Amino acid sequence: MTTPGTPTNARTKGGELRAKVARLLADRPADTLTIGDMARQLGHSHGAVRNAALTLVRRGEAAQGGTGQPEFGANSRTADAAQTAVISPPGTHSPRAQTATTRTTTPAAATPGPIRRAGGQIYHPRELADLPDVEALNRLRDADVPVLLYGPPGTGKTSLVEAAFPDLLTVAGDGDTTVGDLIGEYTQADSGGYVFQYGPLVTAMTEGRALLVDDATLISPKVLAALYPAMDGRRQIQVKAHNGETIKAEPGFYVVAGHNPGVHGAVLTEALASRFSVQIQIGTDYDLALALKIDARVVRVARNLAHQVDLGELGWAPQLRELLSYQKTEAVLGTRAALANLVGIAPEEDRGAVADAVIKAVGVKKIAPLTLGKQLPASAARKPPGSTGSAHRGRSR
Repeated sequence: MTTPGTPTNARTKGGELRAKVARLLADRPADTLTIGDMARQLGHSHGAVRNAALTLVRRGEAAQGGTGQPEFGANSRTADAAQTAVISPPGTHSPRAQTATTRTTTPAAATPGPIRRAGGQIYHPRELADLPDVEALNRLRDADVPVLLYGPPGTGKTSLVEAAFPDLLTVAGDGDTTVGDLIGEYTQADSGGYVFQYGPLVTAMTEGRALLVDDATLISPKVLAALYPAMDGRRQIQVKAHNGETIKAEPGFYVVAGHNPGVHGAVLTEALASRFSVQIQIGTDYDLALALKIDARVVRVARNLAHQVDLGELGWAPQLRELLSYQKTEAVLGTRAALANLVGIAPEEDRGAVADAVIKAVGVKKIAPLTLGKQLPASAARKPPGSTGSAHRGRSR
């Protein structure tokens, strides 16, 4: 028998726990509650309640405050959110679907603005299946449908997941990733003995959090196999290194993976692909790059190069990450240096094509990777930025 304050292993349907949290807040409109307060009263895990509360806040159906530990309270829309566990149907949040009726009767249908990620960076939502991408990912999480995001590095795969899931844990995958990196391993304590340190997979399972396995296709298939029992109907794993302990996934636990198809060594095996029912291609939004006031000529270069990549004529094109880097470099070192750097970061085999595209679009005669020149005279090196040297010439007369 489950008693209040004891996390239940029963799975809730998408939106049910969110409605429970909303009902709890609506019943106490003058109070603010912490995640712990709500978890104890509802009998669900801290992680699952955290996910539900944060989703309510993101949808504008609850308020969040607190300078340290977050506290949640009701607002004018919380009572309505408590009346139903049904997730709004696809198309509700699409700008095209916002008729006069939906704008009047469905306040949540407004197009979302930029989202501040945990690290402070801003994410601009994009459309996915007639929904804002962050909303689509949250629905898939509610339904426990794992997602694989694939596309070139720098297109915003990690940014999207961080914006969608504030409770995210991340595993940065590569060829050296071990089972211990996922599940945990023994580490030496200050006392000299050894203690078992749980890995991000176990933490995400026990706290009901989202887990991003970034660059999953660079990880050995034998290592990834340790993840699969947590994702299927068993929703549990055995930690063989820790006395065969069984770890069960709490509600809210969810796995997303990232795949960069063009990266050397990235192999999407059938076993990995079959675990992800939804696979979403992520590319650079060049219209967003223009909206962010990145030099239109450089955006045009990137767009044309990306088209050549699609045709198989080229292996690399600047993505949003490189365009944002260009913008920052230009602000500090000037346009010519930023263009030179853009050429220099291209793979060597594609550098000539990138340079030709830049020359044609910008109108410069020649462009080469950013390189140190000859040594400056000692007097020139000492001049402050912007100095004309007139004072020095006056002393030398």
